[in-house]
Amino acid sequence: MDFVAGCIGGAAGVLVGHPFDTVKVRLQVQNVDKPLYRGTFHCFQSIIRQESMFGLYKGIGSPMMGLTFINAIVFGVQGNAMRMLGQDTPTNQYLAGAAAGAIQSVICCPMELAKTRMQMQGSGEKKSSRKMYKNSLDCLVRIYRREGVRGINRGMVTTFIRETPAFGFYFLAYDVLTRQLGCEPEDRYMIPKLLFAGGMAGIASWLSTYPVDVIKSRLQADGVGGVNQYGGIADCVRQSVRREGYLVFTRGLTSTLLRAFPVNAATFATVTLVLMYARGPERGRDDCEAAPQPASRQGQAQAQTSGL
Repeated sequence: MDFVAGCIGGAAGVLVGHPFDTVKVRLQVQNVDKPLYRGTFHCFQSIIRQESMFGLYKGIGSPMMGLTFINAIVFGVQGNAMRMLGQDTPTNQYLAGAAAGAIQSVICCPMELAKTRMQMQGSGEKKSSRKMYKNSLDCLVRIYRREGVRGINRGMVTTFIRETPAFGFYFLAYDVLTRQLGCEPEDRYMIPKLLFAGGMAGIASWLSTYPVDVIKSRLQADGVGGVNQYGGIADCVRQSVRREGYLVFTRGLTSTLLRAFPVNAATFATVTLVLMYARGPERGRDDCEAAPQPASRQGQAQAQTSGL
C-alpha cells in the first residue's frame, strides 16, 4: 500500500509543481551574457506568452514515467532502513532518508536529464521550428545512441551529492514537524497540518543542497546546442563563479521554493491520507497517536514516518 500511496502522492506533486520546475531550469541554465529572462515572474510570463501554458509543462513525461520506481524506492528503502536502525529517532530518520535518496539517484539522474533537455527545447518559441526530441523517452534513446550509458547518466555524481543529504533533511523535517503539530484523525485541522509539514519539509530539503542542483542542471543541459562548455563538475563550478559570482548558486531559487511548498505539501498529505484511508480508522488512529511518542512505537510502526 505504501507503493500505491507513494505513486499517487508523487503524481499529485508533479502536476502541481512542474511549471515551477521548468522556470527553475530555464533560469539556472540561461546565458548570462544574453539572458532571456529577468527573473522568476518574468520567466513565467515569457513562457506563457511565447510558448503558451503548455510550455510550462515541457518535459513532464519524464518525471511521470519515473514516479513508480522512484516512489517505490524512496518509501521502501526509508521504511526498511528504519526497521534496521531499530529506534525511531531524528538521527535515524535522517539516515534512513539519506539512504533512500542515495539509492533512488540511479533512476532520478536519467529522468532529470530527459526533463532538463525537454524543458530547454524551443526556449522562447511559441512553435518550435526544429524539435530535437519528440518526447522524454525519445530524448533518452537519442542520447544513448550518441553517447552510450555514460551519456544518459550525465550528472550522476552531482545528483548523488544532492539527493543523499536532501532526502535526509526531507524526512527529518517532516517527522519533527508532524510530531510537534500533532496528528489526530479527528482533528479538523489535520489536513492543513499535514500540508504545512510536507511543504516546509520540501523547503528544508531544497535549501540544504540547492547550489549542487544548479551545477547539476548546467551539466545536464550542457551540449544541447552541440558544443560542450564544461569539462566536469569542478570546471562547471569554476566557470560559473568566474562569470557570474557566487550568486550563481541562487539562480532559480525563488521559483524552486515557490514550487517546493505546494509540491511536497500535496505529496506528503496525499500519501498520508491514502494510507490512513486504506488502513481504516483504527489503524490510522494508532499511526497518528504513535507519532509524538517515539519510545512507544514498536515493530511495524517503527518503519513509518510520522503519519505514514
